[in-house]
Amino acid sequence: MALEIQGVAPLFQVFDMPTAIRFYRDKLGFEVVSSSPRLSDQVEDVNWAMLQLNGTTVMLNTAYEPEYRPQAPDPARIAVHTDVCLYFGCPDVDKAYRELRAQGLDIEEPKVAPYGMKQLYLTDPDGFQLCFQRPA
Repeated sequence: MALEIQGVAPLFQVFDMPTAIRFYRDKLGFEVVSSSPRLSDQVEDVNWAMLQLNGTTVMLNTAYEPEYRPQAPDPARIAVHTDVCLYFGCPDVDKAYRELRAQGLDIEEPKVAPYGMKQLYLTDPDGFQLCFQRPA
């Protein structure tokens, strides 16, 4: 018997919540649908946020409580973020590339993987790997 599931919502532990929200919302086009505390126009420094785009959900959570947050991210912690990559279905990878470049992201052109997927890779501000792909 298989479980009935509907989607997946990865949770990223982020160093700087306002930077992470601006990346996912302003660069990638996600919408903040929920946060704690409630997100306002003046304050993006929340503890947790849920963002959605076309039925895709990503959650962000602060990696540190404010009183324990170091001055800068721990390089050892960020280094392990490359262990996981999120692959998003993207019907027009070339268009996504052009739009992300127009947003100021320094990313390489999409490439076709040996297994037949056209892929566009990028890294978020916390070092998490993201890939937008479609069959070539």
